[in-house]
Amino acid sequence: MAKFAWEAKTRTGQVQKGELEAPNEAAVSAALRRQGIMPSSVKERGKGLDMELKIPWFEPKVTTKDLVVFTRQFATMIDAGLPLVQCLDILGKQQENKAFKKMLIAVKESVESGSTFADALKKHPKAFDELYVNLVAAGEVGGILDTILNRLAAYIEKAMKLKKQVKSAMTYPSTIVGIALVVISVILIFVIPAFEKMFADFGQALPLPTQVVINLSNFIQKYILLIIGFVIFLVFVFKKVYATNSGRARIDDLALKLPIFGVLIRKVAVAKFTRTLGTMISSGVPILDGLDIVAKTAGNRTVEKAIYQVKQSISEGKTISEPLEKSGVFPSMVCQMINVGEQSGSIDTMLNKIADFYDDEVDDAVGNLTAMMEPLLMLFLGVTVGGLVIAMYLPIFQLAGAAGG
Repeated sequence: MAKFAWEAKTRTGQVQKGELEAPNEAAVSAALRRQGIMPSSVKERGKGLDMELKIPWFEPKVTTKDLVVFTRQFATMIDAGLPLVQCLDILGKQQENKAFKKMLIAVKESVESGSTFADALKKHPKAFDELYVNLVAAGEVGGILDTILNRLAAYIEKAMKLKKQVKSAMTYPSTIVGIALVVISVILIFVIPAFEKMFADFGQALPLPTQVVINLSNFIQKYILLIIGFVIFLVFVFKKVYATNSGRARIDDLALKLPIFGVLIRKVAVAKFTRTLGTMISSGVPILDGLDIVAKTAGNRTVEKAIYQVKQSISEGKTISEPLEKSGVFPSMVCQMINVGEQSGSIDTMLNKIADFYDDEVDDAVGNLTAMMEPLLMLFLGVTVGGLVIAMYLPIFQLAGAAGG
């Protein structure tokens, strides 16, 4: 049992304060309501030595999987006819993630206090983003909350799959390059100096490749701290530049033009845009509100700019496909399919079809990228590590040849 400080208003509007011992905040709120007063604030008092130590870095986060499971279970319970508050109470109590459990209890208390479900979720943006909140609001207004929640769960699952595909495409090459850099650094810092001492006893001029490697090793050993500091400085500068609007716009635009990864980034952007907008339109969210949310969650300033141009076009009574075509970000086929969807009045269905197609395209692009990167990475490893080994053994071969001659 913990002590809670509470503040509440009576039916006449008089403010009252006090303390109450209870298992949780919800119990305090319920006890106050039974007394005929409406709680406005309930906060737990400190527990002295028993107080839980909270470190931000180690606090559990609400994962995408947590959100998908909650959404699926919530939709099933609502469809079965259970009251909203009871659903939140059951799901909150069975939640293993402490951070998410606390959020769900707070959402339940807000709903009990008279808030709508969407407004209660809006207070927790770390777990429930604008897309989630707006779709829930549309579901509440339309009386189809269970249908909307099922759509949300399907959308989140597909978005999670798309994110995993991109991560897998980036993880493999970065891991190989990282390991190669570690191996090369170890050779240059620890192995080459041993060879250098041995070669000094030969009393002969070293081959050019060997001398270059030894000079590189000496340089790295001498300026290792400066090199590390310079790399950290470059990362810091990049983050600072990317934090500015102009800097991020230029970097995002450049990312779309990269020879290998640019195609993948563009396909991911198309899949994300069409999937999100299609889900929102089919759920009854106004198209202008939907475009505003899609633009904010685009993740790329060039794509974001194109989406805002679409929003401007629609507000002027024009079509979606025309500004998309002009932006140069979206492929011509996508723009033509959206145009057909507009003319037939089935824009949401067409957007979801495009999203399904580009999900497969991203899958293929990741597979092709991995297959293409493998020989390039093997070549990189062979040239770097193999080159260092050969350069170190050249003097030994030279000495052996001279002794044999």
